[in-house]
Amino acid sequence: MISKSNVYKKMNIYVDLAVEAHDLLRGDTGREVSGVIMKEEDLSNVTVTTITITNKNGEKELGRPQGNYLTLAAPEIKYNSYVEHQNIAEVLAGQLQKLFDFHEESSILVVGLGNWQATPDSLGPKVVEKIMVTRHLFHYTPEEMKGNMRKVSAISPGVLGITGIETAEVIRGLVEHIKPDYVIAIDALAAGALERIGTTIQIADTGINPGSGIGNHRKGLNQETLGCKVIAIGVPTVVNAAVIAHKTVEELFGQMEAEPALSKMYSEENEEVLMGVLSRALSPFQDSLMVTPKDVDDLIERTSRIIANALNICIHPGITKDNSDTYLQ
Repeated sequence: MISKSNVYKKMNIYVDLAVEAHDLLRGDTGREVSGVIMKEEDLSNVTVTTITITNKNGEKELGRPQGNYLTLAAPEIKYNSYVEHQNIAEVLAGQLQKLFDFHEESSILVVGLGNWQATPDSLGPKVVEKIMVTRHLFHYTPEEMKGNMRKVSAISPGVLGITGIETAEVIRGLVEHIKPDYVIAIDALAAGALERIGTTIQIADTGINPGSGIGNHRKGLNQETLGCKVIAIGVPTVVNAAVIAHKTVEELFGQMEAEPALSKMYSEENEEVLMGVLSRALSPFQDSLMVTPKDVDDLIERTSRIIANALNICIHPGITKDNSDTYLQ
C-alpha cells in the first residue's frame, strides 16, 4: 500500500490536528513515536485524546512545538441537542481549566481569528460575539459579584486580506497595551479526515499559527511572540479536496482486494501514477481546493456556542453549566 503520509506530503496537505499527525506517523512506522506521549479517556460521550510532545525529536516528527494538544471527539456536536451540547461544553471547560492557573485578578484576552465574511472561517468571530466581556465594567462590579468574575476583553481582528495588517501585529499591540495574563485564540482548522469536520475540538497550550491548515502561513501567536501564555482552541471546518480524492482511490482499491491484478496497482511501485491521477483530477486547483459541508453555517453556530459556553464557565467562577446560557452575549 502507498504511504498515506507520503501522499499528504507530496500533495501539500497539512493537518491542523495533532492527533491526526500522530496517527499518520504511527501508521507508517507501526511504532510509538519517541518524544510523543498519547493517552485517551472517555468522559460523558466525549473521547479526550492528549498528545504531549516532550522533546526535540517529538517536535521534529510531528512538526509542532513541545506542549500539550488535547482533542475532544464528540460526534453529538453535529446534532441539534441542547443537553448534549451543554455536556460537551462542560467537558471542554474542565479540560481548559487544567491548562490555566487563574487567580482572582487574572485578566484574559479572547481573540477570534478568521474571516467573518467567509462562513467556514468565521468560528473565531462567532465565539467572540458570545463571550462575556467584563474588563470595561470590572471596577463597577457590585460587591456581591466580586470573586465571581474575571477581567475579560475580546476582539476579532479580521484577516490580512481585509485589514492589510498582520493578525499577529494587531494582537501584539493589544497585549502590550492591556497586558493580559492569558490570550485565548479561537480559529477554524483544516482536517485530515472527513469524519473530523464539526465533530472535533482541539486545545493546545503552545499557541497557534493562523491559516497554516490552508497554506496561508502567518506569524505565530505564542508565548515567545506575545510574552504571555497562549491557549489555542480550534474546530475543523474544511478538508483539502485531495484528502477526499485519496480516500476515494483508497476505498476503490480496498473493494478490489479480491482481484490481485487490480490490487497491485495500488502499491508503492505505482505511486507516481497515482499522484499523477490525483493531480490531474484536482487541476487547476491542485492543493488549494478546500471543501466544507453545505450546512457549515449551522456547524459554526453550534460549535461557537459550545466553545463560548465552555470559556464563560472556565473563566468566570460565578458561571456554571446551569446558568451559562444566561451570560451568552
